[in-house]
Amino acid sequence: MLRRASTVWVWLAALIVVAATTVVVSPPATAAATFNVKDYGAKGDGSNNDSGAINKAVTAANAAGGGIVRFPSGTYRSSNTIHLKSNVTLQLDSGATLKGSGSDDYDAPESNPNDDYQDYGHSHFHNAMIYGDRLTNIGITGSGTIDGGGHLITGNPDSGQADKILSLTRCNGLTLNGVTFRRGGHFAILTNGCTGITSDHLHIDTASDRDGWNVISATNVTITNADIAANDDALVFKSDYALGAKMPNGHVTVTDSHLSAECCNALMFGSETCGDFSDYQFARITITGADKSGLGMVSMDGSVISDVHYRDITMTGVRSPIMQKIGTRKRCGNNPGVGRISDVTYDNIQGTGVSPSFSPTLWGESGSNRISGVTFTNVHLTVPGGNGTMSTSVPSNDPKDYNPKSIGTRPAYGWYIHNADNVKFVNSSVEFASNDGRPAVIANAASGLTFDHFTAERGSSSPHDLGFQSVTGYCVTNSANSSGGSLRISSSGGSTQSCG
Repeated sequence: MLRRASTVWVWLAALIVVAATTVVVSPPATAAATFNVKDYGAKGDGSNNDSGAINKAVTAANAAGGGIVRFPSGTYRSSNTIHLKSNVTLQLDSGATLKGSGSDDYDAPESNPNDDYQDYGHSHFHNAMIYGDRLTNIGITGSGTIDGGGHLITGNPDSGQADKILSLTRCNGLTLNGVTFRRGGHFAILTNGCTGITSDHLHIDTASDRDGWNVISATNVTITNADIAANDDALVFKSDYALGAKMPNGHVTVTDSHLSAECCNALMFGSETCGDFSDYQFARITITGADKSGLGMVSMDGSVISDVHYRDITMTGVRSPIMQKIGTRKRCGNNPGVGRISDVTYDNIQGTGVSPSFSPTLWGESGSNRISGVTFTNVHLTVPGGNGTMSTSVPSNDPKDYNPKSIGTRPAYGWYIHNADNVKFVNSSVEFASNDGRPAVIANAASGLTFDHFTAERGSSSPHDLGFQSVTGYCVTNSANSSGGSLRISSSGGSTQSCG
């Protein structure tokens, strides 16, 4: 009995050893199925309407559990809205163009009880070349082009007309890689309420239309190597009330990109700003033109904007290089209050302005709705200048308007700071292209301002270089004018100096 029991134990031990050393080999990942639009009747000849065939291919891919809807080389005219579905990626091969139509047969705009809280284009989503709602795991990739063809509307469209190329709401998992969007009407891309967005080497050319990409109420976004040339806003982050709720925004990274905006803003927060914004990283970006702001940030509708960081950015041809403003428009549901801006850094920024120009500005509201905690390190701006001496009193302001021109001519050619606390300039400078009679900097109703190794060019008739009006605790150290002389400081309104 003992010998038999010993044999059983030896046998069990051998089984354990074999089991422990057995390697479980997983089956190889299955490549996504491909659905060629031509197999579903698309002609790709530029004249036939291929919308029906494309929608069939999308439906088939979705029904199969997901797949790639492929567009081989050719021109695919789309006279009707393409309805994107979950787990489907549109892949446009080199030489493939999906082109819009002027036949006015796109989906009609849906009704929206929240129309009053944002512009018409932001309130309606169905009237687009490509539309989807509540989708997961979707994408548009390849090296082809989606072109509105000059048929998309830049204003408010009539029924059957589209005013955007891609319109997505409440999506989760969106990939936009490689494709070129052209002539998008009001928007080349409008996303609202989406999370998990990744984009690499995306090209947008709406310089003859309006906006490039409006990223609205979005979280977890990574955009790399984008090239966006717009007429209106190029790349803009917003949060509106179109979906009937204030939604969070944040965890966003944009790097290694080029932006331009002929009439408006290159890289912008707002103006629609209902929900709060937090954790944004912008790096290695080139901006070549903006008739409003190069780096703009406004809180108009009650949002708190914080933890935003810009670094290694070069701007040329911008009318307002850097602007922050808090306004009181309150165009948002649920009785919004007034917002705040805090914890913003600018590192290694070069900017050159053009006329007519708007001085770089930080403009907060009074009370608890101020700007605070802004640091500029190695920020060097050249503005056009050319103004004469003027009053140094506080300029006019329309608190319901986000445009840089909503604030009157700033009494400083360089930085104008109003209702802001704990603002710091380190190893930074401001100069002009043409002699200017205004001071380089004026700060009004502020506290905790530091200028450390700050250089300012002096106008031949300017009354002083840095003016502090009702500023509690300012400090100017290791700083000089561009000729090496001491900066002339004017202190008024009970301002106090404190270098700690």
